[in-house]
Amino acid sequence: MKIVILDSNLGAIDLERNIAGQYGFLIDKPKQCKTEDDVISVVKDADGIVVQYAPVTRKVLEASPRLKVVSEYGVGVDSIDIAACTEKGIAVCNVPDYSYQEVSDQAIALTLALDRGIVTLDKQIRSGNYGLTAVKPLHRIAGRIFGVVGLGRIARAAALKARGIGYSVIGTDIAFEPGTVTGDGIPAVTFDELLSKSDVVSVHVPLMEATRHLINAAALSKMKPEAILINTARGGVVDTEALIEALKNRAIRGAGLDVFETEPLPKDHPLTSLDNVVLTPHAGYYSEESLYELKTRPVQNAADVLAGKKPRNILNPTVLQM
Repeated sequence: MKIVILDSNLGAIDLERNIAGQYGFLIDKPKQCKTEDDVISVVKDADGIVVQYAPVTRKVLEASPRLKVVSEYGVGVDSIDIAACTEKGIAVCNVPDYSYQEVSDQAIALTLALDRGIVTLDKQIRSGNYGLTAVKPLHRIAGRIFGVVGLGRIARAAALKARGIGYSVIGTDIAFEPGTVTGDGIPAVTFDELLSKSDVVSVHVPLMEATRHLINAAALSKMKPEAILINTARGGVVDTEALIEALKNRAIRGAGLDVFETEPLPKDHPLTSLDNVVLTPHAGYYSEESLYELKTRPVQNAADVLAGKKPRNILNPTVLQM
């Protein structure tokens, strides 16, 4: 059986080949596909796909008669047509928990970089300015409110870490009724209440139609002028143009972004010229430990499906009975 790796930027695939080889499956070198037609040209005879960013659409599935599994390098599956996969009996797998500690750490790091003015102060001191004027006013963290949009594993980890350094925490999620409290003690509020109350709004929701541009001009207008926005989820959850306007006009204090609607972010992108933004290159997932999980578990999931076993993570388990 043949597993095709699509659009991966994770380097050598020795780990992936080792796992597939244990089952007697073949993995060729990764195919850098950006469009449907690119994907179709390399997956026509594939039994399994391991994908990072490339589109796996209904058109791709219809051109891949042998396909039994699509396995995502990571958490987000917004490039995969899950409904079409399910209709065709194709398993969709991901790795929902491989980097929740790292991503929540990144959210806290971006928060502190902005809330304590770390990046601005670093730039100032390198230019010979030893003063604090550029970051005034800074406020004590204790008592500030850290709000998480989404209450999944990463969001809860970020909220609890924020609480540990002094923030009060609140969260919003369609799965939690406002006025209730999560099992780890995070009060649930409405989305609008979170926006209006939070000093830090940290985004932790998957990208889907319901969440695309969830943080738009209207949402940004409900935030405090001194609030900061943190996004370590998916770039498309935030309306970039609306955010740029809010940052330019100082409608909010700043933003810490690890993900973008266009990746990689062009060097001349308007965000790169703003002094109230901290940018990192979709690095939140990374540690040596999480990278090992990221490279091995998607192939393990795909190989298990092809071998007739139940994979560790599957988003449409009903297909296993089809």
